[in-house]
Amino acid sequence: MKRHTLRAVALATGLAAVLAGCGSGGGGSTAAQPSQSASPLEGAPSWCGSKQITLGLLDGFGGNSWRLVTTASGEDEAKKCPSVTKYLYADGQGDTQKAISDIQGMVAQGVNAMVVFPDAGKAILPALRSAYKAGVVTVPYRSDPGGEDGVDYNAYVGSDPTADATNWATWIKANFPDGGNILFLSGPPGNTQGTTERAELDKQLPADKYPILGESPFEVTNWDPAKTQQVLTAAIAKYPQIDVIVSDFGPSLVGALPEFAKSGRSIPAVAASDGNVLSCFYEDNKAANPDFKLMTVTTGNDNVRLAIQYAVATATGGVPPTNLTFEAPVFEDSVSGKPNPVKCDKNLPADVYLSAQLPGDAQAALLK
Repeated sequence: MKRHTLRAVALATGLAAVLAGCGSGGGGSTAAQPSQSASPLEGAPSWCGSKQITLGLLDGFGGNSWRLVTTASGEDEAKKCPSVTKYLYADGQGDTQKAISDIQGMVAQGVNAMVVFPDAGKAILPALRSAYKAGVVTVPYRSDPGGEDGVDYNAYVGSDPTADATNWATWIKANFPDGGNILFLSGPPGNTQGTTERAELDKQLPADKYPILGESPFEVTNWDPAKTQQVLTAAIAKYPQIDVIVSDFGPSLVGALPEFAKSGRSIPAVAASDGNVLSCFYEDNKAANPDFKLMTVTTGNDNVRLAIQYAVATATGGVPPTNLTFEAPVFEDSVSGKPNPVKCDKNLPADVYLSAQLPGDAQAALLK
């Protein structure tokens, strides 16, 4: 299997909400009801109206595999609406000032709608507000820039970390009915995705049956594989029994999980977000690790599709989606096989996300 390094992904951790399944939390918003004048274009999706528009998609940072897949997914969604007659893309390349200039530049070019991944958070808010005030349909997604719907932009289309935590907790209770020790790993200190997930885990897992080991609210990994390995090595030495590892960026675990074997212990159960590299690691190591079970939720590349749908509907006169919160469903379960057994494709790169709507082969072409 061609294994693209995940290191590049991890190096983007300063861009806190960049990574797979790593939105900054807080969920999205509930869209306004479709207007009476909504008029879908015949033969197109309902969110595609008849008014022709120019659409812009902007990243604060577009330089890792997760972003490549997500960006291609956004373009793929836009192509479903013939009323999008011109499509533009800009990559801020991790430079906040460039990301702001990109937004201003697209307004100057006359785009009718823009979908923005505001990696720099609140620093981007004034530019978003200016675009919105200039009459551009403005839709930040995935990473919350602050501000308010209808005041600073049209609507924020976020993810729902509580849904991920609920799915992990449900699976843990089903597979460890007598309780178990949990180790929870997330990204940079204080990131809202991790803190929101931890709050939900605390709500759903009684502390007397499911103690969460380590630092609170989570063990800090920066979503960096090297840092994850350091954290896990220390945890293995400190805690003689770890029954389940919960991680909101599952692929970053792959380099760290062999530490269990070095300590003469089986890899424990893992509840995480998906990635081909993690799934293939499971298939390669499950036989030698009797405690190794795997459950994943989708990593969230398709959050961008929901944002595109809302922006295009608002700008073209289509019917906007009624729920603007992207909820990542369960993707794999090695125990029940539902909704899918573990899905490893060794003919595809490690950095492919098989939960995404974009086919694996198309993702692989992006990563060459």
